[in-house]
Amino acid sequence: MAHHKSALKRIKQTKKKYLRNKHIRSTLRTFIKRVREAVEAKNADQARQALLAAIPVIDKAASKGVIHTSNASRNVSRLTKLVNTLG
Repeated sequence: MAHHKSALKRIKQTKKKYLRNKHIRSTLRTFIKRVREAVEAKNADQARQALLAAIPVIDKAASKGVIHTSNASRNVSRLTKLVNTLG
């Protein structure tokens, strides 16, 4: 266990940051999953609505530094392409 006051503070900060990032990442995966499930069910309207809901969540995760900006762009691009296959 850490003995210095600064080390104890870093442990607290790291745990707080970890929990916040974990929540954002979990939410992100849920929104992506909703889009994929709607596409698998061949429900075009639901897929579009899920995509419109997922894009801001993906962008927010990238702006918070939870995922890389390129990763966010790739996710948005692939999901959009997937939804567009429904017509």
